[in-house]
Amino acid sequence: MIVVVGIGADGMAGLTAPSLAELHRATVIYGAQRQLGLLDDTVKAERRQWPSPMLGTLETLRDIDGDVHVLASGDPMLHGVGRLLIKLLGADQVVVLPHVSSVALACARLGWAVQDTEVISLMTAEPDSAVRRGGQAVVLCRDGSSPAALARLLAGSGRGDSELTVLEQLGGPDERRRDTTAREWAANPPDDVDDLNVVAVRYLPDDSRLSVLPDDAFAHDGQITKQSMRAVTLATLAPRTGELLWDVGSGSGSIAIEWCRSGSRCRAVAFERDQQRRKRIAENALAHGAIVDVRGEAPGAFDEIVLSAGGVDGLPRPSAIFIGGGLTQPGLLQACYERLPAGGRLVVNAVTAESEAVLAQWYSRVGGELRRFQHYSGEPLGAFTGWRPAMPVTQWSVTTR
Repeated sequence: MIVVVGIGADGMAGLTAPSLAELHRATVIYGAQRQLGLLDDTVKAERRQWPSPMLGTLETLRDIDGDVHVLASGDPMLHGVGRLLIKLLGADQVVVLPHVSSVALACARLGWAVQDTEVISLMTAEPDSAVRRGGQAVVLCRDGSSPAALARLLAGSGRGDSELTVLEQLGGPDERRRDTTAREWAANPPDDVDDLNVVAVRYLPDDSRLSVLPDDAFAHDGQITKQSMRAVTLATLAPRTGELLWDVGSGSGSIAIEWCRSGSRCRAVAFERDQQRRKRIAENALAHGAIVDVRGEAPGAFDEIVLSAGGVDGLPRPSAIFIGGGLTQPGLLQACYERLPAGGRLVVNAVTAESEAVLAQWYSRVGGELRRFQHYSGEPLGAFTGWRPAMPVTQWSVTTR
């Protein structure tokens, strides 16, 4: 059995009686150097520091006879080692004794309701994943440099007025709080931020929305799936929590970004041949806090990715692929279709007769659903109003078998 004990910055003094009893009976305790350093002399167990990377050691714990104890920060089930151990070993092999989490402590200090606060971890993600266009969040930081990195990103993406509260050593005798704005912190970042810190952020200006974004929310050169068609395309792609999209012929990245906005932990890879557009996709993704990996032209860029049973470059295979451009390129549609797992979704939009011909052939071969959309907008016509049509869009969608 693996027993995971959460501990706070207050060390042994903050532990409950069951947690203390587990540590006192332990024979070996695994943990990070900082966590192990919080134990006092009443704990007689051998202390083993995690190596880097630690995954290999975690997998060997199941082979140790008797109970093994693991020390973790705060609540081990909140972006912590508890969840990872359960995933590796099974819930019946792991007992978790949580401490008060840093998120709960941060919300208590600020008077925020926990259920109204997003939790973002930078332990394994980059700071740009914590950029938002509104709302409030507690950001779990990797080290003392993370608050400055986040502040610079917010200031650089028009969110310099965002209110930051940097909380260090939460719950411990050396707890410290600093209130500022992203702009102020970015301009003059302190050099004494403790590695054990979280940042509470109120994102300003708050222009968040749950609906599909207007076209002017994206920088683009005209190569963008328009808002109405974007809404239809997202409905057909049907993103689910944690899924990965490949956006082929990404243009401005609008579909990839909307995919990431649509559900928790959704990510995307954007394939685009034009270098300037690739730069623009990255900028758009940053502005909306979307996790988009920008790559070169498809299907050539597919050859740079090693496909294996484990996934793609350490990432899982895409759950869905959207093709918004380059459809007439020889082999593109076949390459995309082959890279989807069973049950994967493929959605393709076409506006030219040549592209429509390709879709008609594939629809005849493998089935799916073929639809055409025509959108009109009201515009002045003399003293009256007339309807001006946008270019019709043919859409083919299919689920792989």
